[in-house]
Amino acid sequence: MLAMRLTEFAGPDGLRLEEVGEPAAAGRVLVELDAAGVSFPDLLQSQGLYQVKRELPCVLGMEAAGVVREAPAGSGFTPGRRVVVIAMDGAWQQVVAVDPAQVLPLPEHVPATTAAGLPVNYLTGHFALRRRAKVEPGETVLVHGAAGGVGVAALNLCRAWGLRAIGVVSDERKAKVAAAEGADHVVLVEGWLEAVREFTGGRGVDVVLDPVGGDRFTDSLRSLAPEGRVVVLGFTGGGIPTVKVNRLLLNNTSVLGAGWGEVLRQEPDYLRRQWNQLYPFLDDGRLRVTEPQVRPLAEAAGALRALADRSAAGKMVLSLRD
Repeated sequence: MLAMRLTEFAGPDGLRLEEVGEPAAAGRVLVELDAAGVSFPDLLQSQGLYQVKRELPCVLGMEAAGVVREAPAGSGFTPGRRVVVIAMDGAWQQVVAVDPAQVLPLPEHVPATTAAGLPVNYLTGHFALRRRAKVEPGETVLVHGAAGGVGVAALNLCRAWGLRAIGVVSDERKAKVAAAEGADHVVLVEGWLEAVREFTGGRGVDVVLDPVGGDRFTDSLRSLAPEGRVVVLGFTGGGIPTVKVNRLLLNNTSVLGAGWGEVLRQEPDYLRRQWNQLYPFLDDGRLRVTEPQVRPLAEAAGALRALADRSAAGKMVLSLRD
């Protein structure tokens, strides 16, 4: 089978498309993959900067969609079932063997390319909004990086759950993306705090989702309504901000971390619990997911470069059968 392997921690330049042997099932679910997602942790792993440093050579990618080829008895899956998977050993390859707990059923009407970009971003957004921020009906959510993969997922979730969403983006092209994905209001980074205050009548927002970090973090705290929450998802902007905790006393606000991967390690059954909550929304169309940008597997390096220079808008996936 074909696999895109990282052979050195040189960023996108460290990737090599190679022919490798297929994995053995060994009591796991064997899945023939059609497409795999590209996410920011893949870029960090390629640079050797992720919190878990992989042994080289390795296959990147955490999420994918395909069809079950073989499954152990009692797994709940049979050959031919369309599924999405979380593949901790890498998803940028044509066949994977994964634990049944990391295999999730897919509604028949959802295309494989769309499904491949679902798990990491949407389940991260679900974890951040539901479990960490504990959003309530009628609340307003501000999303930084609203045209990126996690940002778009958060906007789609807010729309499905009836929450008001404000997107913050860096340019007009990305503003159009955020508006199309369900943002009730979109503002540019330049002057975003004043625009948000005006839009909310001076009250502020209940929740801020921040996958960007950097120097806008203090203004995120200033944008909060009383008892508002900033949820930290990552630092795509490069800088890791610090908080003067006396600010939290002014309006009884909170700063929360949302490490979705860590909670999966602590609670292996949480993945399925999340999916069971999202599946009905996906199945009946309340959760509308836009088709991502699709590139062939051979262009994986280009996809990572688009993440690195922040030129990507929306989700990117790799087609594994071109």
